Amino acid sequence: MEGPSNGGMLYHEVQESKLCAVHCVNTVLQGPFFSEFDLAALASDLDRKERQMMLEGGAVGAATEDSIPEESHNVSMDGDFSIQVLQKALEVWDLQVMPLNCPVAEPAQIDPEFENAFICHLQDHWFCIRKVNGEWYNFDSLYAAPEHLSKFYLSGLSGHSKRIRLEYFPGEGELPKRVSHHILRNF
Repeated sequence: MEGPSNGGMLYHEVQESKLCAVHCVNTVLQGPFFSEFDLAALASDLDRKERQMMLEGGAVGAATEDSIPEESHNVSMDGDFSIQVLQKALEVWDLQVMPLNCPVAEPAQIDPEFENAFICHLQDHWFCIRKVNGEWYNFDSLYAAPEHLSKFYLSGLSGHSKRIRLEYFPGEGELPKRVSHHILRNF
């Protein structure tokens, strides 16, 4: 039996430093659309908005600019980005990211094959599982190439949601096709 044929049309990034979030977003989109600088800018913007909300909302009591911690909750010192940063990056493409364990996601839990992609976070490592031309692949940047996934493997995915944070893209809306010039948090 022949393996899946993708005509060499898969975009994959191999792990560089601790930039797995960048690789994850780019493999969801199937192209080199975001850099670590782009995601860092999104993280900084989210941090700024969060600090502003804390100051305006009185969440810190008598908060002053000096009393709010400067550390980021959206990017760590070693380059790990929060799911909120990934969500903001993908919103540029009008893509919505939802947790797999929310009630709205029940159809994806029952039959994940009808979805478009999953973002996974396991042990401080982001990767994506995505459908391309009707076939599913694991685009983990720790692998030299995408790994083809069987429907059986995919059907067991939601059973691992206790150890892997899974986010998914609802079936509506289209993920970008590969561009012609080259598209889980631990509990």
